Amino acid sequence: VQLQASGGGLVQAGGPLNLSCVASGSIFAVGYMGWYRQAPGKEREQVAIMYGRGSTYYADSMKGRVTISKNDAWNTVYLQMNNLKPEDTAVYYCRARFRAHEEGFDQDYWGQGTQVTVSS
Repeated sequence: VQLQASGGGLVQAGGPLNLSCVASGSIFAVGYMGWYRQAPGKEREQVAIMYGRGSTYYADSMKGRVTISKNDAWNTVYLQMNNLKPEDTAVYYCRARFRAHEEGFDQDYWGQGTQVTVSS
């Protein structure tokens, strides 16, 4: 399984940005798909997660400003971000937990990062 993230870019403070993450390969079951971010000099942190049964998690710093959603095929997850702040500048990574086959076991996957830069 591979994850391909896209949608990053440069945006002015207060503006919106939408990220996408597409999973390719054999997927039998989804544990979760979601987004993390890592700013320069800081540890990687959770942003938003959507679990296989549909529940969601949002980091306190992003609540009210981001929405995570998925497609019906459960191989693409989106992150809609609004009212972005300069402190949201980071590399955003897609992460997922899948089971590739019915007889298999859950594995975690990371996509390549996509840079989000918010100018003041």
